[in-house]
Amino acid sequence: MICISATFTAEPIQPVLEFWARQLGEPWTIEFAPYNQVLQTVLDPGGLFARNRDGANVILVRPSDLAQFDGATEADEQARLDELLATLDTQRFSVPTLLALCPPRQVPVAARPNLFVVETAQYPVAEWADEAADRLGRIPYTPAYFTALGTAIARLLHALKRPPFKVISLDCDHTLWTGVCGEDGPTGVTIDEPRQALQQFLLAQREAGMLLTLSSKNNPDDVWQTFEAHPEMVLRREHITAHRLSWAPKSEGLRQMAGELSLGADSFILLDDNAKEIAELAEGAPEVLGLTLPEADIPHYLDHVWAFDHPVVTEADRNRAASYQLQQSFAAAASLEHFYETLQLQVDVHLLHPHELPRAAQLTQRTNQFNFTTRRRTEAELAGLPVFSIHVTDRFGEYGFTGLVVVQDGIVDTFLLSCRVLGRGVEHAVVRWLGEHFAALTFELVPTARNAPAQTFFRELTGQAQGTATLSGGEMQMVEFSAPASAPVAAMAPVAAADRFHDYQRIATHLDTVERIQAAMLAEQMQAAPVRAVAHPPVTDAERRLATIWAELLGQPAISTEDNFFDLGGHSLLAVLLVTRVHEEFGIELAMDDVYSADTTLEKLAEMVETQHLGAYDPAEVAAVMGEIAAMSDDEVRSEITRLCAFS
Repeated sequence: MICISATFTAEPIQPVLEFWARQLGEPWTIEFAPYNQVLQTVLDPGGLFARNRDGANVILVRPSDLAQFDGATEADEQARLDELLATLDTQRFSVPTLLALCPPRQVPVAARPNLFVVETAQYPVAEWADEAADRLGRIPYTPAYFTALGTAIARLLHALKRPPFKVISLDCDHTLWTGVCGEDGPTGVTIDEPRQALQQFLLAQREAGMLLTLSSKNNPDDVWQTFEAHPEMVLRREHITAHRLSWAPKSEGLRQMAGELSLGADSFILLDDNAKEIAELAEGAPEVLGLTLPEADIPHYLDHVWAFDHPVVTEADRNRAASYQLQQSFAAAASLEHFYETLQLQVDVHLLHPHELPRAAQLTQRTNQFNFTTRRRTEAELAGLPVFSIHVTDRFGEYGFTGLVVVQDGIVDTFLLSCRVLGRGVEHAVVRWLGEHFAALTFELVPTARNAPAQTFFRELTGQAQGTATLSGGEMQMVEFSAPASAPVAAMAPVAAADRFHDYQRIATHLDTVERIQAAMLAEQMQAAPVRAVAHPPVTDAERRLATIWAELLGQPAISTEDNFFDLGGHSLLAVLLVTRVHEEFGIELAMDDVYSADTTLEKLAEMVETQHLGAYDPAEVAAVMGEIAAMSDDEVRSEITRLCAFS
């Protein structure tokens, strides 16, 4: 559920969110709090926000609405905004809170736990203000701005809810550079401006926690010599965590790298210029997201691939690539026994600090392999639980906050570790610590298709593959063998790539601007509308232009001159938009009573428009034109009429 509270009339955003719910296959329902009661909605313990258990709470604020009294200044607006933010700091909702500060004055807001700021910069709008609709119905924005705002909200919510991608695998020829290094030679390829922009984008993704790998049909020497031969390349060899440079199918190489990095293949994105390679990937490894890099406007394309969004970036994310380099050092150790002896492992377990909440929530959302129960939790949910964070250090470096345990009433309902610290004995050290600090604990193990390492460890301790076990006196004892009621034990069925990945390619190439999104929404509305026989189609210019406006507002492709706006599904908000659209189209202002009248058909509304439009002309100009017509001969009049008919 998406619950919305706004300082203005925000209902025009609903069809935008519903459109994106259909595109993403999300079961979103939208509910609105009472008009301009944001603070009351936030504080109400039984209100709309407090009752929301799945989705997001959305706050839309026009700062000028917060201080509506004579002589109010920007400082007054800021004081009211600070009051709202301070109130949000005291609330613990079960879902994330999304905050949008809307024009004309957009104020920067510092990051807060479980509060995410909506940005519309990726969807620029030339005209955002609608003064007439604001005056008539407190609808301050144009349909274009509501489209941008709704899209930004849907995109942010999707990024917060979807399983995160962790690896970007890159083709080389015509992707990282133009040309073929095996044919043109390492010095013969070009790192043009779009490829430099691509590499800068990839480096930013790496700094946000993504691993970069190479998956390219090349000779390795050609690739690495190309890296060395071009100082203008932003990416360097040390930025690449793993690679498969061979002539084997890329699906095979990607699965091999997934195993090498102890990650699921479904956390990989392959970026390739060759659509045939992406098609082969869809057949050979459908769990990998394949994206076809376009030939033109690469930065715009990258900016609109939702799979690259990172609403939360923690310190652990920034250090991820370096941690994997340390892991590779681990793999190169002379022998496992010698490695353990010299590892100098240190595991620190302590109660979660408030500043660790974002990372803790991220771990529950991202960790799949060593995760006993795979329970996903938000920051707000974790804030009310006894959570122990796990920090790991060894001779290879500091891995930071890489695991957590949740203990409730003697039950360990969450035990998870990042795959970056597996194979070092960290899991054994955590169990020893728990045995030292709790008299007895019961562990749950819920098998899934992806938590094989957790199952292996549980079997090692208990001799069983699933169920519950008690840790007492530092030893694990089986007291019960039954899968918990919530256990999703069955293996995951293959999922079609288009469904699994929400068609990110199409979104980035066909739903990347406000204009294209509006066109797609309109086309969808028209296609869904029932077929109507129109006995009296529009005839006059005013009728045709009004019919176009009605069709767009009502989603009705066929409009009759005898139709009534409200009989076709119109309502008060759409009536306000109708009045403003008429003003934009004809330069006149209709009275709301004219639109609301029960006997106002399209034909009658067109007559009103024509009457007012004629009345908008200067009487002296009209008299002069009439005088010119009176002075013309019959032949001249017939000739002018013929000319005008031919022109029209």
